[in-house]
Amino acid sequence: MDFFRRILGPKSKYDVSLPYTYEARVRLVPEDEEYNSYFSDTICGLVEYLHQKRIQPDAARIFEVYGDRECLIDSHLFTTSDHQWLYKPDICRTFEQHYRGHIHNDKCSFMDRDRGGIGP
Repeated sequence: MDFFRRILGPKSKYDVSLPYTYEARVRLVPEDEEYNSYFSDTICGLVEYLHQKRIQPDAARIFEVYGDRECLIDSHLFTTSDHQWLYKPDICRTFEQHYRGHIHNDKCSFMDRDRGGIGP
């Protein structure tokens, strides 16, 4: 089973109702269109990675990336009321309704994914 997972990847990546990955776009210059991209297979992993890179929530726009589209995520789902990053388990609670049926208490459909991040 572990062999097939390494070859085929996480099972949840084949669920078309879930994003394939997450992308944060951070502008290089505020008024410019150029940006750096940061990626993670989970929203919680991306938030943790951006925090490690000392990127503030107001500087990032985060997108769900599906096979055929991308959708901007409303920042209130991944930030606190005072605009700080939201971490596990609190971020899980905010996404329970957004991914209805995929997050239950301490388990979610994303548990088979790597939570690491990549980016410049």
